[in-house]
Amino acid sequence: MANHDIDITVRRGTVHALMGENGAGKSTLMKILYGMQRPDEGTIAINGKQVQLGTPADAIDLGIGMVHQHFMLADNLTVWENIVLGGEKLHGMGGKAKAKIQEISDQYGLGVRPDALIEDLGVADRQRVEILKVLYRGANILILDEPTAVLVPQEVDALFDNLRELKAEGVTVIFISHKLHEVLAVADAISVIRRGTTVGDADPKTVTARQLAEMMVGAELPSPASRESTVMPDEMLGVNGLRIAKTDAEGIERVVLDDVSLRIRRGEVLGIAGVEGNGQAELVEAIMGMIPLDAGTVTLDGKDVTNALTRARREAGIGYIPEDRHRHGLLLEAPLWENRILGHVTETPNSKGVLLDPAGARKDTQRIVEEYDVRTPGIEVTAASLSGGNQQKLIIGREMSHDPKLLVAAHPTRGVDVGAQAQIWEQIRSAQREGLAVLLISADLDELIGLSDTIRVIYRGRLVADADPATVTAEDLGTAMTGAARGHIESEPDAVAEQKATAAEGTEAASDRSADDTQAGE
Repeated sequence: MANHDIDITVRRGTVHALMGENGAGKSTLMKILYGMQRPDEGTIAINGKQVQLGTPADAIDLGIGMVHQHFMLADNLTVWENIVLGGEKLHGMGGKAKAKIQEISDQYGLGVRPDALIEDLGVADRQRVEILKVLYRGANILILDEPTAVLVPQEVDALFDNLRELKAEGVTVIFISHKLHEVLAVADAISVIRRGTTVGDADPKTVTARQLAEMMVGAELPSPASRESTVMPDEMLGVNGLRIAKTDAEGIERVVLDDVSLRIRRGEVLGIAGVEGNGQAELVEAIMGMIPLDAGTVTLDGKDVTNALTRARREAGIGYIPEDRHRHGLLLEAPLWENRILGHVTETPNSKGVLLDPAGARKDTQRIVEEYDVRTPGIEVTAASLSGGNQQKLIIGREMSHDPKLLVAAHPTRGVDVGAQAQIWEQIRSAQREGLAVLLISADLDELIGLSDTIRVIYRGRLVADADPATVTAEDLGTAMTGAARGHIESEPDAVAEQKATAAEGTEAASDRSADDTQAGE
């Protein structure tokens, strides 16, 4: 039962936040409100008038627009083609449509390039295209699913300013997020869903982040607070002088990585901070052997793997958590046990000699489901049937099950609720104590500061700055990510002390998790 007895009232011209743990039923509810799925019972009223939403076209006609957490874009089309697709009657399919797109992009500071191919864009740019697509259709009720997952603090502030402007013009926003402090900053009202039903409403003016976490998952707010160093002297990953150039849709060559060099030692977490689209994805793909290098070398545990195939690198001990789990991490229409095999086809328990071992894969998938708390009715269901957070836990369980030497983790807790976040952080820390080296790329700056031993900032394909997590704040790191600071970054001691105090409060809250919390999770 995905949804039952859901009761929510959203006032016109407000930002109404919808919160709940992974698998609570938020996405199903939004699909119903967007006409993608029909409810078995119950009513929906817009502006006091009861409506039937049979298709997304019905929802769009009623002024409802939705930006999905996993984007609904055609990779082989350009930005403007994606935006116009299905809305050809609004402004035509030529110059008038392009001009309208550019006008909306400029009005809201989205910085979208109409002629760029979607497949050439990073996650943040794709999200902006989705928002633009909704605004292009004249929506006055916006459903935003995890809209800040890929943004730095300054961009989040800009988005919230835009939401306030929309609100002032009478636009209604339904805002789905796991980031408690962001919800408290922008929402006018909050509804919490647990196990498919609404458990209560909260007033953002009076409720605390800790109280919201308890409502959502029966657990306190976790924090990735810094801990004792586990860094060992020997190098696990060496990247020297990487250079990669790509040709864009206009035929212009762009250097996406330029003379990038870094080192990661055993037991070390190296965090990479940067606005999406500044070369992080290409750095990951270069280390994984997914794209050719124009220059540079990659070594793993002292061995040169520059020309090694991706499979050989995986077998040599690289675990991989991709930034987009749907595109690079899962076969959505395959059962969970088949997804457990992905990336580890030649390794036990997935194979015996040259043959696959389905029985071994099934047995180990059941272990992962239990150990990593993957909420699923069984291992034969498809990956598409799981919520986003449970898909992420399956991927992390799969990668950690092969005792990797190096874990390349791109946004490992994106779209994951506060309870699962703490679990993922602890899995990484536990392996780190055993000597695991981690390349961590995250848009969550608190996560970067809390988990990393060293932080490097990437800007326009170059590593331009570095920071000690013990002496930097999220705000100063965000400033460096926009290219406004170079070299070594240190924050004012008072600001760092305040940040640590906040983290300590969250750590104390996380340590209070009791048998009641476990029961609530189950």
